[in-house]
Amino acid sequence: MRRGELGALLSPAAGNPVPDDALWAADNSAYTGRYPGDSRYLGWLESLATQADRCLWATAPDVVGHHLATWALSRDLLPRIRDLGLPAAYVAQDGMEHDHSSDLWEAFDVLFIGGSTGWKLGPAAAELARVAVDHGLAVHLGRVNSLTRLRYADHLGASTADGTYLTYGPDKLLPTVRRWVHDLRSQRPLF
Repeated sequence: MRRGELGALLSPAAGNPVPDDALWAADNSAYTGRYPGDSRYLGWLESLATQADRCLWATAPDVVGHHLATWALSRDLLPRIRDLGLPAAYVAQDGMEHDHSSDLWEAFDVLFIGGSTGWKLGPAAAELARVAVDHGLAVHLGRVNSLTRLRYADHLGASTADGTYLTYGPDKLLPTVRRWVHDLRSQRPLF
Protein backbone atom coordinates (compact mmCIF):
# COMPACT_ATOMS: atom_id res chain seq x y z
CA MET A 1 0.00 0.00 0.00
CA ARG A 2 2.82 2.41 0.79
CA ARG A 3 4.18 1.90 -2.73
CA GLY A 4 0.80 2.76 -4.21
CA GLU A 5 0.25 -0.69 -5.72
CA LEU A 6 -2.85 -1.33 -3.61
CA GLY A 7 -5.20 0.78 -1.54
CA ALA A 8 -7.20 -0.02 1.57
CA LEU A 9 -10.93 -0.61 1.58
CA LEU A 10 -12.39 0.48 4.91
CA SER A 11 -15.84 -0.30 6.23
CA PRO A 12 -17.66 0.48 9.46
CA ALA A 13 -18.36 -3.24 9.94
CA ALA A 14 -14.65 -4.13 9.75
CA GLY A 15 -13.56 -1.16 11.86
CA ASN A 16 -10.22 -1.02 10.08
CA PRO A 17 -8.22 2.21 10.40
CA VAL A 18 -6.84 4.34 7.57
CA PRO A 19 -3.33 3.00 6.94
CA ASP A 20 -0.49 5.50 7.05
CA ASP A 21 0.55 6.93 3.69
CA ALA A 22 -1.88 4.80 1.65
CA LEU A 23 -4.83 5.51 -0.59
CA TRP A 24 -8.12 4.35 0.85
CA ALA A 25 -11.83 4.10 0.08
CA ALA A 26 -14.86 3.74 2.35
CA ASP A 27 -17.54 1.14 1.74
CA ASN A 28 -20.88 1.20 3.56
CA SER A 29 -21.10 -2.54 4.47
CA ALA A 30 -24.51 -2.89 2.78
CA TYR A 31 -23.41 -5.88 0.69
CA THR A 32 -22.74 -7.85 3.88
CA GLY A 33 -25.99 -6.63 5.46
CA ARG A 34 -24.13 -4.63 8.10
CA TYR A 35 -24.92 -1.03 7.11
CA PRO A 36 -24.96 0.85 10.45
CA GLY A 37 -27.62 3.40 9.47
CA ASP A 38 -27.21 6.88 8.06
CA SER A 39 -26.25 8.74 11.26
CA ARG A 40 -23.64 6.24 12.39
CA TYR A 41 -22.25 5.87 8.88
CA LEU A 42 -21.89 9.63 8.39
CA GLY A 43 -20.30 9.91 11.84
CA TRP A 44 -17.82 7.21 10.89
CA LEU A 45 -17.03 9.00 7.61
CA GLU A 46 -16.61 12.27 9.49
CA SER A 47 -14.00 10.59 11.70
CA LEU A 48 -12.04 9.69 8.53
CA ALA A 49 -12.41 13.08 6.81
CA THR A 50 -9.14 14.42 8.23
CA GLN A 51 -7.46 12.09 5.74
CA ALA A 52 -9.66 13.03 2.79
CA ASP A 53 -6.63 13.93 0.68
CA ARG A 54 -5.93 10.19 0.23
CA CYS A 55 -9.57 9.09 -0.12
CA LEU A 56 -10.53 7.60 -3.49
CA TRP A 57 -14.26 7.52 -2.69
CA ALA A 58 -16.91 6.84 -0.07
CA THR A 59 -20.06 4.98 -1.03
CA ALA A 60 -23.58 6.10 -0.30
CA PRO A 61 -25.91 3.35 0.98
CA ASP A 62 -27.29 0.87 -1.52
CA VAL A 63 -29.65 -2.06 -1.92
CA VAL A 64 -28.01 -4.88 -3.86
CA GLY A 65 -29.73 -5.46 -7.19
CA HIS A 66 -32.22 -2.57 -6.92
CA HIS A 67 -31.43 0.80 -8.49
CA LEU A 68 -34.60 2.65 -7.45
CA ALA A 69 -34.26 1.59 -3.81
CA THR A 70 -30.58 2.54 -3.90
CA TRP A 71 -31.33 5.96 -5.39
CA ALA A 72 -33.97 6.56 -2.71
CA LEU A 73 -31.39 5.84 0.02
CA SER A 74 -28.44 7.59 -1.64
CA ARG A 75 -29.93 10.76 -3.07
CA ASP A 76 -29.79 12.72 0.20
CA LEU A 77 -26.54 11.23 1.48
CA LEU A 78 -24.38 11.84 -1.59
CA PRO A 79 -24.17 15.63 -0.97
CA ARG A 80 -23.52 15.02 2.72
CA ILE A 81 -20.57 12.78 1.83
CA ARG A 82 -19.25 15.51 -0.46
CA ASP A 83 -19.71 18.06 2.34
CA LEU A 84 -17.22 16.00 4.38
CA GLY A 85 -14.66 16.57 1.62
CA LEU A 86 -14.85 12.98 0.39
CA PRO A 87 -15.53 11.93 -3.22
CA ALA A 88 -19.07 10.51 -3.21
CA ALA A 89 -19.57 7.13 -4.87
CA TYR A 90 -22.93 5.92 -6.13
CA VAL A 91 -23.29 2.14 -6.17
CA ALA A 92 -24.90 1.28 -9.51
CA GLN A 93 -27.46 -1.48 -9.29
CA ASP A 94 -29.64 -3.46 -11.68
CA GLY A 95 -32.02 -1.12 -13.49
CA MET A 96 -29.92 2.05 -13.40
CA GLU A 97 -29.72 1.94 -17.19
CA HIS A 98 -33.45 2.79 -17.31
CA ASP A 99 -33.15 5.90 -15.12
CA HIS A 100 -32.88 9.11 -17.14
CA SER A 101 -33.22 11.50 -14.20
CA SER A 102 -31.50 14.79 -14.92
CA ASP A 103 -29.98 15.02 -11.43
CA LEU A 104 -28.56 11.50 -11.26
CA TRP A 105 -25.16 11.96 -12.94
CA GLU A 106 -24.40 15.26 -11.17
CA ALA A 107 -24.98 13.72 -7.75
CA PHE A 108 -21.78 11.69 -7.47
CA ASP A 109 -18.06 11.64 -8.27
CA VAL A 110 -17.47 7.92 -8.72
CA LEU A 111 -19.66 5.24 -10.30
CA PHE A 112 -19.19 2.09 -8.22
CA ILE A 113 -20.51 -0.82 -10.29
CA GLY A 114 -22.25 -3.18 -7.91
CA GLY A 115 -25.43 -5.09 -8.63
CA SER A 116 -26.06 -8.74 -9.33
CA THR A 117 -23.18 -10.60 -10.95
CA GLY A 118 -25.02 -11.10 -14.24
CA TRP A 119 -25.96 -7.43 -14.47
CA LYS A 120 -22.52 -6.06 -13.52
CA LEU A 121 -20.86 -8.22 -16.18
CA GLY A 122 -23.46 -7.41 -18.83
CA PRO A 123 -23.96 -4.71 -21.44
CA ALA A 124 -26.00 -2.36 -19.23
CA ALA A 125 -23.23 -1.93 -16.66
CA ALA A 126 -20.64 -1.61 -19.42
CA GLU A 127 -22.65 1.20 -21.02
CA LEU A 128 -23.05 2.96 -17.65
CA ALA A 129 -19.28 2.78 -17.15
CA ARG A 130 -18.78 4.35 -20.59
CA VAL A 131 -21.23 7.14 -19.75
CA ALA A 132 -19.46 7.75 -16.42
CA VAL A 133 -16.09 8.06 -18.15
CA ASP A 134 -17.67 10.39 -20.73
CA HIS A 135 -18.90 12.53 -17.80
CA GLY A 136 -15.36 12.66 -16.40
CA LEU A 137 -16.23 10.43 -13.47
CA ALA A 138 -14.10 7.66 -12.02
CA VAL A 139 -15.40 4.09 -12.23
CA HIS A 140 -14.94 1.33 -9.64
CA LEU A 141 -15.83 -2.35 -10.06
CA GLY A 142 -16.71 -4.35 -6.98
CA ARG A 143 -16.23 -8.08 -6.34
CA VAL A 144 -13.06 -8.50 -8.41
CA ASN A 145 -11.39 -11.71 -7.29
CA SER A 146 -9.51 -12.95 -10.36
CA LEU A 147 -7.21 -11.72 -13.10
CA THR A 148 -10.07 -12.20 -15.57
CA ARG A 149 -12.32 -9.91 -13.56
CA LEU A 150 -9.50 -7.37 -13.10
CA ARG A 151 -9.01 -7.31 -16.87
CA TYR A 152 -12.75 -6.77 -17.26
CA ALA A 153 -12.58 -3.83 -14.82
CA ASP A 154 -9.79 -2.35 -16.93
CA HIS A 155 -11.83 -2.93 -20.11
CA LEU A 156 -14.69 -0.94 -18.53
CA GLY A 157 -12.35 1.96 -17.80
CA ALA A 158 -12.41 1.37 -14.05
CA SER A 159 -9.59 3.07 -12.19
CA THR A 160 -10.17 0.99 -9.05
CA ALA A 161 -11.53 -2.43 -8.12
CA ASP A 162 -11.99 -4.41 -4.93
CA GLY A 163 -12.53 -7.99 -3.86
CA THR A 164 -12.20 -10.33 -0.91
CA TYR A 165 -9.52 -12.56 -2.46
CA LEU A 166 -6.75 -11.38 -0.12
CA THR A 167 -8.80 -12.04 3.01
CA TYR A 168 -8.39 -15.79 2.45
CA GLY A 169 -4.64 -15.67 3.14
CA PRO A 170 -2.97 -12.28 2.68
CA ASP A 171 0.61 -13.54 3.04
CA LYS A 172 0.08 -16.37 0.57
CA LEU A 173 -2.15 -14.54 -1.93
CA LEU A 174 -0.56 -11.07 -2.03
CA PRO A 175 2.10 -12.13 -4.58
CA THR A 176 -0.70 -13.35 -6.87
CA VAL A 177 -2.59 -10.06 -6.66
CA ARG A 178 0.61 -8.10 -7.26
CA ARG A 179 1.27 -10.25 -10.34
CA TRP A 180 -2.26 -9.52 -11.62
CA VAL A 181 -1.68 -5.79 -11.26
CA HIS A 182 1.74 -6.04 -12.89
CA ASP A 183 0.34 -8.13 -15.78
CA LEU A 184 -2.44 -5.63 -16.32
CA ARG A 185 -0.11 -2.62 -16.28
CA SER A 186 2.42 -4.22 -18.62
CA GLN A 187 -0.14 -5.49 -21.14
CA ARG A 188 0.45 -3.77 -24.48
CA PRO A 189 -2.54 -2.68 -26.58
CA LEU A 190 -3.01 -4.50 -29.88
CA PHE A 191 -3.75 -1.32 -31.82
